[in-house]
Amino acid sequence: MPSRMSKVCAICGKKPGFGNSRSHSMIATKRRFNPNLQRVRVLLDGRAQRAYVCTRCLKANKVQKAL
Repeated sequence: MPSRMSKVCAICGKKPGFGNSRSHSMIATKRRFNPNLQRVRVLLDGRAQRAYVCTRCLKANKVQKAL
């Protein structure tokens, strides 16, 4: 069942990457590499709201978490 959530980071705009799945026989089928997004409460434009932020932005302290 596909998710309705867009797989885009609210801070850096990171999106899914695309590539191929390779089976043992080397048959290529398309696949996507989704970014690791977490739903966190952050301060955006001076107010707290929930946003999907990638773990790289969280680890680099590019967002201020709302308490």
